[in-house]
Amino acid sequence: MVIVLVLGLLLALGGVGLVQWYLWRRLARDVSAPGGWYRRAGTVVAVLLPVLSVVALVGGRTLPLAVERWFAWPGYLWLALMLYLVLALLVGEAVRPLLLRLPRPERRAEQPQEPAGPADPGRRLLVARTVAVAAGGAAAAVVGTGMYGVLRGPAVKQVTVPLAKLPRQAHGYRIAVVSDIHLGPILGRSHTQRIVDTINRTQPDLIAVVGDLVDGTVPELGPAALPLAQLRARDGAFFVTGNHEYFSGAAPWVEFVRELGVHPLENSRTELPWFDLAGVNDLQGTSEGQGPDYAKALGDRDRTRTAVLLAHQPVTIHQTVRYGVDLQLSGHTHGGQLWPGNYLAALANPTVAGLERYGDTQLYVTRGAGAWGPPVRVGAPSDITIVTLASGQA
Repeated sequence: MVIVLVLGLLLALGGVGLVQWYLWRRLARDVSAPGGWYRRAGTVVAVLLPVLSVVALVGGRTLPLAVERWFAWPGYLWLALMLYLVLALLVGEAVRPLLLRLPRPERRAEQPQEPAGPADPGRRLLVARTVAVAAGGAAAAVVGTGMYGVLRGPAVKQVTVPLAKLPRQAHGYRIAVVSDIHLGPILGRSHTQRIVDTINRTQPDLIAVVGDLVDGTVPELGPAALPLAQLRARDGAFFVTGNHEYFSGAAPWVEFVRELGVHPLENSRTELPWFDLAGVNDLQGTSEGQGPDYAKALGDRDRTRTAVLLAHQPVTIHQTVRYGVDLQLSGHTHGGQLWPGNYLAALANPTVAGLERYGDTQLYVTRGAGAWGPPVRVGAPSDITIVTLASGQA
């Protein structure tokens, strides 16, 4: 087992090293003269930025939050920028041969020039610089736009879910679903306040916080979570753990959100006037003996009543179906967060985003209100979803 892990780590490091070399080659070596200041600077950057990224990834468990912030911004942003630089440069590889064969513009009408050959050093340098500038500009625009979308806060999305057993009196009941807020070294108290203000403006009947609230401990991030105490809904706000809570100390966070007036559902349920609201712990808690317990949360309920379940990871849907739940509300996937990450997310999750049916159970997955790692979203904008329940008897 240890040998497999070591080999996997070596392969991962080799892959990252190969990507960094490719970026250095196309963005530094090919566009500058040997020994020039630009190439030297590019070499330093090609080494420094990956180091900052590694420190940002491992710093959450080893560094104080105040120190981690200094590495998180450049380190995480480089991860996003690196992805889109590689994609843009790969497009450049496809057009590079065409650019090398374009004829040069004539300097004077009376002295036409012959087309430059592919081996012409001047033409190669011009094409290399053109591709590098275009790739850099495209990647920066994509990442900048994606970062702006995260920092300005999530938009409100409306979804109507018909439920056959829901009483007529509950037709139009509105649940504000928010997940994956990810308070940490980048997203802090102002991020929480934007989310709380957005939710309160919708005036929901109930608020569901579906895990991955934080990436850090209560002493570090408790002040950033304080605006949650301002959440307002007729039937209250409820919380279930996500996998990141267990990386950060789930038990202290459960007690902290309880003190803020948000009700944790730890493998438990509450009977509301028109339906049962249940919640299960995240799968990550299994390693600590605190995993999801469906029997405890749902085993003895009246199945003639509608049941809504809060479960962070959509992969639990098949267990949910066996317990006759009508609607599961989940997050976790971020909708892929960074395209083409949605295709990778689809390999590990039955639903990446949106509403789908599994037997008699419907699953809704929100893309989440924050971001993990790079504060960037591309092709998967953040959202707070207002789920409106529609009675089949209405």
